Amino acid sequence: MDSTTQKPLGDYGFDNPSGIFALGGIVLVFWGLALLFALLGYLFLTILGGVLGFFPLATLLSYIYSTRRGKFLVWAELLDTLHLRGDEQVLDVGCGRGAVLSLAAKRLQRGRAFGLDLWSTVDQSGNSPEATLRNLEIECVKERCKVETGNMMAMPFLDAMFDLVVSSLAIHNIKGEAGRFRALDEAVRVLKPTGKLVIVDLLPMVGAYAKHLRERGMKVVKERPMDWRCWFGVPWAVRLVMAEKP
Repeated sequence: MDSTTQKPLGDYGFDNPSGIFALGGIVLVFWGLALLFALLGYLFLTILGGVLGFFPLATLLSYIYSTRRGKFLVWAELLDTLHLRGDEQVLDVGCGRGAVLSLAAKRLQRGRAFGLDLWSTVDQSGNSPEATLRNLEIECVKERCKVETGNMMAMPFLDAMFDLVVSSLAIHNIKGEAGRFRALDEAVRVLKPTGKLVIVDLLPMVGAYAKHLRERGMKVVKERPMDWRCWFGVPWAVRLVMAEKP
């Protein structure tokens, strides 16, 4: 199996771990009630509790699959569609523990991949630059990567520095549309002419991203839903926007 598509070797934690615990708690509540009603002899309420517990369980299992495996498969395919030469400069905005960063770096035999993050453990479990560097080393791409601590609304990079800027479920963590648009403007600023921007984020925001990028003069702006492997528990809740800098 090619190194760019094989199962990830590092430990990339869980996206939004508090949400996983919340879903697990809801399942336990419903099934605990179902057990109680079964002991009391209430058949209808027992069945109802069991059925109601199934839906958050299905959401939980989908979420775990997306965060531990599905997003890697989807991003590998996305990067393949870009047909990278291997000498590009790539930036992963909100890189977390390096899931997309390492996938990009594996496609850069002569290029370099940069990761930018504030290392919030609320948004990703065990998030830290040390965890990211450890994963990059395990994936054998550390020498091709540089990890920076910084705010995506004020990126510490030169204008027109990158051939490709990617971001996976990160920009929505900024509070307020104005702040999210500043992050998009920064991504456009650091892109080279003809450079590409690839963002995966939540449904309510992505349409606004696409509109803002068009207003900023980006061309070939495309938006589409992600497939089931990247649903994170909610069908069609995660979308993709791609654009190219003139």
